[in-house]
Amino acid sequence: MQSLEAPTHTHREFSDNATFQEMMGDRLKQSPWLLLSAGMHAVLLLLIWVFLPPEQPKAPTISVQLADTTKKDVEQPPPMPPPELQKEPDPDITPVDDVTISEPDSEDASQSDLPQDQSDSTLEPNQWNAAVGLGPGAKGPYTQRGKGTGTGTGGRPSSPIVENGLIWLARHQDANGRWDSDGFMKHDNPALAACTGPGNAVHDVGVTALALLAFLGENNTMRAGKYKDNVKRGVNWLLSEQDEATGLIGGRAAHDYVYDHAIAAYALCEAYGLSEYKLLRKPAQRALDYLESHRNAYSVWRYQPRDQDNDISVTGWAVMAYKSGKFFDLQVNDQALRLTGVFLDEISDSTGLHGYRKAGQLCGRKRGGHEIKFPPAKSQALTAVGLFCRFFLGQDPKEKPIMNASANLLTKTLPKWDEQDGSIDHYYWYYATYALFQMGGKPWAQWQKSLERAVGPHQYSDESNTNTFGSWDPVGAWGEDGGRVYSTAILTLTMQANYRYTRLIR
Repeated sequence: MQSLEAPTHTHREFSDNATFQEMMGDRLKQSPWLLLSAGMHAVLLLLIWVFLPPEQPKAPTISVQLADTTKKDVEQPPPMPPPELQKEPDPDITPVDDVTISEPDSEDASQSDLPQDQSDSTLEPNQWNAAVGLGPGAKGPYTQRGKGTGTGTGGRPSSPIVENGLIWLARHQDANGRWDSDGFMKHDNPALAACTGPGNAVHDVGVTALALLAFLGENNTMRAGKYKDNVKRGVNWLLSEQDEATGLIGGRAAHDYVYDHAIAAYALCEAYGLSEYKLLRKPAQRALDYLESHRNAYSVWRYQPRDQDNDISVTGWAVMAYKSGKFFDLQVNDQALRLTGVFLDEISDSTGLHGYRKAGQLCGRKRGGHEIKFPPAKSQALTAVGLFCRFFLGQDPKEKPIMNASANLLTKTLPKWDEQDGSIDHYYWYYATYALFQMGGKPWAQWQKSLERAVGPHQYSDESNTNTFGSWDPVGAWGEDGGRVYSTAILTLTMQANYRYTRLIR
């Protein structure tokens, strides 16, 4: 029987002892087609390399780029930071804080006089419309006061009446700047006859402000003029009396305290603007803010804040404070001025008469015998206030016939110094003089002549008696309230009327 042998294998099985090369060799021997494929690819690549033309080198190109003059993409460097501004020294002021102005202790003492921003007002900004384009550099209604020389209109010498009034006021000012209504005679020479005519102590703020206005009206500011030191001291005292929180100057000791405050606000605004003392900006603004907080909603002013009681007398002083503040770029509520015009129309009639609190009313008088001593019919003070305010509110007699009627009414009650008939009213004479100067023409000429006859001869003119020289006796309707300081200050102001303000309506 034939035996069978197992078939002989031509390749060797994988074993743990075979190398990688040996295994690959065995596989290649079994796959001749792989070798054939690889060879054919190699031949193909060689033929491509031989027969493909070589890449020609690129010819160099010349490129000219034209500059675009209409657009530049060059990034600009950031702007240089602005140089730090140096504070300008003011040799005139070395305040101990931001409201008190005082003389420097030495030539080296100085304080920067930097402007404050218009956020000084304590009221809401949207209630205000500040004057545009006005400020200390533009004199406007103040141009006729001259160059700040303290010498009257246009730099000409002051009239003797005005100059002598300022002399008396300067001699009777306290060292702290106050004019003392009831104690001014402390400055008298004891060897001479003493001054008479004390006023009421509660009105020191008001009479101090009136005295300041008289000096300011003659071009004495805190920087210039013969009486600049008197002005500085007076301003300092008013600032010492101001409540920083409310802006009220002088407190509420009198039932009609707002009179004193309004006149003081008026004086501070003028002192700030005419002196160009930026440190006064905040106190002056606060004083205006108090007036605005005191004013009745949708109307004007009277004694108590926002009690819906209004009168033309308090309103007259408030209007002057507002107009002065507005001119010197302080914040003023223009709506209050518009409402004043409405109020004036409500309390006046076709005869030109302006009433105290309503149409047809005559001047107010105090209780008791005051009305008998000073009959209201002998004064047209309230009509004078109304006419003066109308000019400062921008009204024109050509468009408001009532203004002509008011002027004619004033000329029927001319100034006369008669201590027996009760017609002396320095308050009336002050307002009527300013109103009729604005009116001009025949009414002004007629009034001015009577005023000079009434006022000039009754000023004390004996220079040897320094106690009384330059003053007037407080014999008018409100003399016992303000005393000799009041009568002298307001009559000095009255005699400045033809140059204190320019004519507003041409």
